[in-house]
Amino acid sequence: LGGLLAANMLWRAGCDVTVHERIGEALGGRGAGIAAHPEMFDAFARAGVDVNDAIGTSVEERIVLARDGSIIARHPLPQIMCSWSSLLRLLLAAFPSERYIAGSEFAHAEQDGTEVRALFSNGTEIEADLLIGADGIHSTVRGQYWPASKPAYAGYVAWRGMVEEARVSRQTHAALFSLYCFCLPPGEHMLGYPIAGADGDVRPGHRRFNTVWYRPAKAETELKRLMTNETGRYHPLGIPPGLIQAEVIAELRAAARTNLAPQLCEMVELVETPFFQSVVDLEVPSMVSGRVVLLGDAPFLVRPHCGMGVTKAAGDAVLLADLLAAFPGNIGHALAIYDSERCRYGRYLAAHARRL
Repeated sequence: LGGLLAANMLWRAGCDVTVHERIGEALGGRGAGIAAHPEMFDAFARAGVDVNDAIGTSVEERIVLARDGSIIARHPLPQIMCSWSSLLRLLLAAFPSERYIAGSEFAHAEQDGTEVRALFSNGTEIEADLLIGADGIHSTVRGQYWPASKPAYAGYVAWRGMVEEARVSRQTHAALFSLYCFCLPPGEHMLGYPIAGADGDVRPGHRRFNTVWYRPAKAETELKRLMTNETGRYHPLGIPPGLIQAEVIAELRAAARTNLAPQLCEMVELVETPFFQSVVDLEVPSMVSGRVVLLGDAPFLVRPHCGMGVTKAAGDAVLLADLLAAFPGNIGHALAIYDSERCRYGRYLAAHARRL
């Protein structure tokens, strides 16, 4: 999302932009729920997405459920909740399809001070004024220029899933589908909220419910087991959703019956393909090296608790586009300002998420 936000903004500003996505197949089935903030909507408008279109579902209040399902706290806080796939679809529609190259994996880059040459695993080479690495937690661009900056596991995982609205019982639907809901078992943290359907449909009856459940997992034992599939293959960079062991999924659902409020337990039972992300910390000393720039999760991975991942990437993209427009004859000066401002913000947000 961060890469497409930057690409759309820079293309609309008159730059010659191409996007190289390392994944070859469609990405629409990936991702889950996204918490929206005003600056994120502003960035999408800058990227050519009509924010007057309904791109999310509205929740008016946050509640906390006790183990027995009763409400023990309420907090009025209106917010728009989006789905990752819906945002991706809108950004792709706003960008020229011929400039988006899927299955184009970045290999390495070479620089001469005023130009950068990007080389891809399929043999393609591109010379440009600027290379933007918006390639996430396992960034190949970061690996070349900041090899010492690696993700550090925080000791817990976030189990995620989505449930089609039509499958939810009448009682649970009435209790949850207009709210941002929390449940706090000892040492754990469960939350859920409604999002658009798979095709962006926000009509009642066609939406989904997004769940996130933070649970401890020791790196040397439990995390490794979670990342090992039925055949015994270990996936250290993250196991694909469909490969998680059936035994692990059964244990998750049993834990839900023991630890969660009945409404959220039902949601966990209904999730067809649960998946999880390891919660990690990641910071870089700099986001700029010559004509190479990092954006989004590639330089600073913020724990999900503040719901700012996409908004942070959007802020990166907005400032980068603004600075390149403000200093068209001095890209180096523009990048120096970007580096200073966004590193400061990235460090602040990462520290805030750790506190949460």
